[in-house]
Amino acid sequence: MSRHEHPLGISFEFFPPGTDVGRDKLIQTRDELAARNPRFFSVTYGAGGSTQARTREIVREVSQSGVTTAPHLSCIGSEKAQLRDLLAQYREEGVDSLVALRGDMPSGMASIGELRYANELVEFIRDETGDHFNIAVAAYPESHPQAPNLDRDVENFARKMKAGANMAITQYFFTADAYFHFVDKARASGVEQPIIPGIMPITNYTKLARFSDACGAEIPRWIRKQLESYGDDSEAIADFGTDVVSRLCQRLLDGGAPGLHFYTLNQSKPVLKVVDNLSG
Repeated sequence: MSRHEHPLGISFEFFPPGTDVGRDKLIQTRDELAARNPRFFSVTYGAGGSTQARTREIVREVSQSGVTTAPHLSCIGSEKAQLRDLLAQYREEGVDSLVALRGDMPSGMASIGELRYANELVEFIRDETGDHFNIAVAAYPESHPQAPNLDRDVENFARKMKAGANMAITQYFFTADAYFHFVDKARASGVEQPIIPGIMPITNYTKLARFSDACGAEIPRWIRKQLESYGDDSEAIADFGTDVVSRLCQRLLDGGAPGLHFYTLNQSKPVLKVVDNLSG
């Protein structure tokens, strides 16, 4: 973890950009966010050969900031030999943190792979590398989109944590009580590790609605209605979004959340507006 962490325990997620312009923008964003002394950066995972290589390249770029950088590692569609090689490469490059995910089946791939679930991936990483990696896994306060109910989802989550994860990062949400309820249920299932809320800034209603529909994150009706009323007024949307997300973050911190993990979409301004609104 970084030398002088931000007092609120913040961290940030990036995705591998597909263009040189996007890469240059990411490096600028990385530097602006590194100046806030985050706990770590994470980099989302590209499945398949070329995108996987791009993820590794971006992990190298991001980690040059001096901030601990945790690549996403997904098991669906991957064989153990591939994962073993990737873990060895990351170790050689000085990476000591990972976000272990089941992942989605890449289009066009016939095989689901040898590991089907994230708990199996966590066990595999521990078997292969011992305690070398600090492992984070995903949590879904509003329930995983494919889980039949929240109780079953919490059982699956507890299995991942007991397999050897150090902490969890949640899917984003806009209702603080969903997070607190999930944490209570996880604690009742024997999970003791930190569960860090994932935070999505609100900057564009259309994109947010599309993301949320795809991943099962609920946008409360009052937020939808207010965002719809602004139409194309991007400044009003950004101001409202900053206010809503800042209040959510403050409530989470006041309620005992062990930090905040921001989904940056490779932009620094929206998340920094929120961070600057928060008190310890």
